[in-house]
Amino acid sequence: MVKTKIAVLVSGGGTNLQALLDAQQSGVLRDGEIVLVISSNPKAYALTRAAQAGVPGVVCSRKELGSQAAFEAAISQALAGCGAELLVLAGFMSILSEAFTRQWPRRILNVHPSLIPSFCGKGYYGLKVHEAALAYGVKVTGATVHFVNEVPDGGEILLQKAVEIQPGDTPEVLQRRVMEQAEWKLLPQATQMISEEIGREKTQ
Repeated sequence: MVKTKIAVLVSGGGTNLQALLDAQQSGVLRDGEIVLVISSNPKAYALTRAAQAGVPGVVCSRKELGSQAAFEAAISQALAGCGAELLVLAGFMSILSEAFTRQWPRRILNVHPSLIPSFCGKGYYGLKVHEAALAYGVKVTGATVHFVNEVPDGGEILLQKAVEIQPGDTPEVLQRRVMEQAEWKLLPQATQMISEEIGREKTQ
């Protein structure tokens, strides 16, 4: 069977990218192949992870390209160049426009570090999500993998996993637990699900 070509979009350390690379290695992600890593940040450690795994990496920096349109055009060009069929946002810190997401219906996945609809949408990213969960006093948080549409964190939910908040948690400690117990498991699982679905559609 021909594997679904996956591009992973990153901005930082790339721990979720690593989870995907590990899943590909272990056979959890068996119907998809990561063919490209696109970083919005030239200094992202995720690019080093990609290089170590033998996956090509490119930088598309909005700051350097000057506008959202130029930024998305550069991403589209890179995606066309590698024949990507599925996009996975793994700690990608830029919001994609409706014009872009419309071209990829049910083909862009994102992992968000809360149980959507809690603590999501514009302004909720990274540590801010965990700070908000602790400030609110919720006892359970978690992670969500969803399709991306024009609404930030607004697309259809694919998978969710709950993670308990412990007494004395700091945002950093909670962030780590949510990654380990939820994000690093859910994202490879959802990526496999959709890769398999795309593969089936191609053979029909």
